[in-house]
Amino acid sequence: MTVVSRDSLRTVGALVGLTATLPVDLVLVGAALATRRFRHPPVVERVSATDRKTVLISGGKMTKALQLARSFHAAGHRVVLVESGKYRWTGHRFSRAVDAFHCVPEATAPGYADAVAAVARLEDADVFVPVSSPAGSAADADAGAVLAGVCDTVHADPATVRTLDDKAAFSRTAESFGLRVPDFVLITDAAQVETFDFPPDRTYILKRIAYNPVGRMDLTPLRATTPEHNRAVARARDISPDDPWILQEFIDGTEFCTHGTVRDGRLQVYGCCESSAFQINYAMIDKPEIRSWVEHFVSGLQVTGQLSFDFIESADGTVYAIECNPRTHSAITMFYDHPDVAAAYLQTGHPVIEPRPTARATYWIYHELWRLLTQHNRRARLSTIVRGTDAIFTWDDPLPYLMVHHLQIPSLLIRSLRSGRGWSRIDFNIGKLVETGGD
Repeated sequence: MTVVSRDSLRTVGALVGLTATLPVDLVLVGAALATRRFRHPPVVERVSATDRKTVLISGGKMTKALQLARSFHAAGHRVVLVESGKYRWTGHRFSRAVDAFHCVPEATAPGYADAVAAVARLEDADVFVPVSSPAGSAADADAGAVLAGVCDTVHADPATVRTLDDKAAFSRTAESFGLRVPDFVLITDAAQVETFDFPPDRTYILKRIAYNPVGRMDLTPLRATTPEHNRAVARARDISPDDPWILQEFIDGTEFCTHGTVRDGRLQVYGCCESSAFQINYAMIDKPEIRSWVEHFVSGLQVTGQLSFDFIESADGTVYAIECNPRTHSAITMFYDHPDVAAAYLQTGHPVIEPRPTARATYWIYHELWRLLTQHNRRARLSTIVRGTDAIFTWDDPLPYLMVHHLQIPSLLIRSLRSGRGWSRIDFNIGKLVETGGD
């Protein structure tokens, strides 16, 4: 008798659930397509034919890539989207904002940079705007280096990206600029945790330097009063010089995340919002001390690119930067109705833009529906849905919404079913199944 695994049952259940919602989504998208000609899109000043650029965007599976594609398209630019073969059925390739779509190798594959460069030459790209996965930030930096002389790149150079991606190196850099970060120690051997002199009034956590898609939310506390526990936690991690970790002071407080687009050390696109464990809601919040921190850091670094930061504000109002992710943040979805995104990305010296005061908070409806079914705070979830806006669906470009939920994610679920590989959750925001050792 064949035994069906628990992972397979979960996958089949997810496929059944998505199939059940297909009729509703077909009606919604059909209505949008039928009435599109009668709708008036937001007024955006379009560039002249001579100023029109071809913009190459990577990371095509993620909503943030779709949002940037829409912003560049609305301003009159031509958009080319690329993604790896695993995500060839990304729903975003069907967007009216996307003029061409190409498959390239995985970002971590040896031929990735050359493949991106080949697409750039084929499409006569003027600018490369990487929308990187955590595992792909450095690879996109390498691709940008290969593209030097071919087109402009809105991404930091390889050395800077690798420094910022390294939690310990980032913290050292911030400290060198006189900016506040939690106390930290680079750990290359579990014995360093055992011998660390824990201050009696502080709590620490262990974080892997390399991207850890499943274990990144493990915030097991380590304290001076728990030496045996500290030893056990450290020994349970695969810590080595080739796979280092950071022992970082845990600051109790409110977490915030930011997106910043920077040209020559000057902030030009900025958004800040309250954060959470699995960030799937974005609403702009004004935190002047955080913006000041970001402006000071990027000015000191004199970088061009997209930099996202995570912050903690302690009970006394002190702000600490926890880490930097040198890539596009999904908070860029807060700019869905802003007319100046393309100009702020492409023009050096453009005044900094923030989400418009009238912008509604962004969310992903399938995540909200799941919360509505499984959590007790249903009134809050309904309020989020009514007051906010779905990050994928728009009335003038509805096909990506249909295809993400009924082609892109189902194709990944079927792939998982065939391979027998498990997954921990579906992330509609970044368009993938979160898997151990995944991208």
